[in-house]
Amino acid sequence: MHKILRSPALAATFGALVLSACSGSEQAPPPPSNDAAMSENEPATAAPVTLPPALQASKTYRCKDNSLVYIDFFTDNMSANLRTDKAAPPTKLTAPEAGKPYEGGGYTVSGNGDQVDITQPGKGSQSCKA
Repeated sequence: MHKILRSPALAATFGALVLSACSGSEQAPPPPSNDAAMSENEPATAAPVTLPPALQASKTYRCKDNSLVYIDFFTDNMSANLRTDKAAPPTKLTAPEAGKPYEGGGYTVSGNGDQVDITQPGKGSQSCKA
């Protein structure tokens, strides 16, 4: 058979025969449609995906008592994370609406710019600057 394929005309004919044998006119039938089974296994509507707000700014503040406070502000303008130690887990703060003070875990933060007023548990209120 190797000698037959050396002739270009015979090789083309042999190739055409091989290809015609592979391209049968029969096609695989489509998968069965069972709408009832699909509706039982899949929800009718997918729940919308809600992503958390993105980080808007991370600021380090020095307060009047010379302590440091680390605050991460988020783009929804209603949530922030506060840490009194850089390695400590954050305390989540929320505001009832944008522009109102953030509160949570005994802390209150008014503002989100270069100067904020912070009330800490056991310390009272003080001004802090970034």
